[in-house]
Amino acid sequence: MMGNGLGRSYEELRSAFSWSLPERFNMGIACADQQPAARVALVDNRSDGSIREVTFGQFTELSTRLAHGLVALGVRAGDRVGVVIPQSTETGLAHLGIYKAGAVAVPLSILFGPDAIRFRLADCDARVVIVAAELLERVVDACADLDLTIVVVGDGAAAPHRSFDEVVAAGSAAPIDPATGPDSPALLIYTSGTTGSPKGALHGHRVLLGHMPGFDLMFNFFGQADDRMWTPADWAWIGGLLDAVLPTWFHGRSLVAAGGDRFDPQWAVDLMAEHRVRTAFLPPTALKLMRQSDVDAAKLRLRACMSGGEPLGREMLAWAEERLGVVVNEIYGQTEANLVVGNCHAAWPVVAGSMGRPFPGHEVAVIDDDGTPVPPGEVGEIGVRAPDPVMFLEYWNQPEATAGKFVGDWLKTGDLGVADEDGYLWFQARADDLINSAGYRIGPGEIEDCLLRHDAVAMVAVVGVPDELRGQVVKAYIEVAPGYEPGEPLADEIKQFVRTRLAAHEYPRQIEFIEALPMTSTGKIRRNVLRDQSATAGAGQQPHTR
Repeated sequence: MMGNGLGRSYEELRSAFSWSLPERFNMGIACADQQPAARVALVDNRSDGSIREVTFGQFTELSTRLAHGLVALGVRAGDRVGVVIPQSTETGLAHLGIYKAGAVAVPLSILFGPDAIRFRLADCDARVVIVAAELLERVVDACADLDLTIVVVGDGAAAPHRSFDEVVAAGSAAPIDPATGPDSPALLIYTSGTTGSPKGALHGHRVLLGHMPGFDLMFNFFGQADDRMWTPADWAWIGGLLDAVLPTWFHGRSLVAAGGDRFDPQWAVDLMAEHRVRTAFLPPTALKLMRQSDVDAAKLRLRACMSGGEPLGREMLAWAEERLGVVVNEIYGQTEANLVVGNCHAAWPVVAGSMGRPFPGHEVAVIDDDGTPVPPGEVGEIGVRAPDPVMFLEYWNQPEATAGKFVGDWLKTGDLGVADEDGYLWFQARADDLINSAGYRIGPGEIEDCLLRHDAVAMVAVVGVPDELRGQVVKAYIEVAPGYEPGEPLADEIKQFVRTRLAAHEYPRQIEFIEALPMTSTGKIRRNVLRDQSATAGAGQQPHTR
């Protein structure tokens, strides 16, 4: 943890930091047993409208009982246990109990269909899956031919399935010693799988410690007395779990649980106001929907806000500061090495449009194909140097893919970026999102930022599509804001808007108005789907190309 570093410069924070990993460490014990027993750990907004407060002491006892109960079901150290539950008390207990049992948690999104669930549980050979009752039928369909035990949260645990409450009640409350160390496997999170089959990124218990420097800084020195956290991000993803949930509990602070299949902007604001949320992780999609809905945020009292996953751009940052009353600290990371770069406006200036600087404890650079750092201002791939406690152990059962993720000591992120003279990193594009048009290498981020400044643009994604003359041209898929009529006049107006603000080769020569952009279940735009749609439709679909 960073401690109170207020008043210290970025350089001082980096130079004063060093890693100190204990010989024995377990995330379940650290996030429950070692916290003040009487303090509220979770404010759970239940689906029936009730609110349940759970203390760290209750979490300690119940998660210990669950750990013993899982062992009684045959779970052994290193076994995989799936978790398919929305934000709730039981989700937190499932993770803590699995870690305490020395097993490996495999969080799965509640948005997954049977095929996605089956692929992941079969790929990791899970022994048990813990599922919410409302998702039971989906999981049963997915697991029909798999040899595992299904534990049901809520009503509906008929034989041969087991009841979550009964498994917990049958477990002993005696302290459990999982004998885990920092490198012991703890968490298996599958990548989004926007291209190809998802890969399971296996993390050790050290991953929580690896997140703490960035976590503390992106929330402007988290751990203050009134800090209370909420995020709409699914706890099945590394962002929800390790950018919010586990670090909050590691600090002994309380978390609000509330979520659902769809994000409602005003509901989110009202929830944060009602529960006195002071720190929030709001993904870019959530912030854009809040802006689009023109939310009433007068009652908000946020102290710090973080966002990550997609660049926000200057317009969104300015809106958040004006309407939400907070400077958003953007961060950067990925499932394999998360939270390595970001901002802390309480310690150093936030430069709008940049990803921020490498957080203390992480060495991040822009590298060439050989793994050599390139000079400031030169485009290359963003790399993270190993060893690093935030870094994954391996891809599950894919040694070749694991080896291919590295060049020398550098983990290759697959993202293109530029570093400036002050150490700020600037995201350019995913390597496969880069647009090559008439010899120009164009990243979509700057164009999307510009397009969002137009009042008619609610949401946008920019991709490169084939063009006989230029190789590729820029195409924009746009969700239109209320009150505007999609059509050729608006498309021409938007094209001219970009052309007069950016370079001539960057304006979108094609514009397609779309009802909803395709998203991953983590809220990232699936540009590969848009590229495939354009390739299938052919160039003749767009009459506005010129």
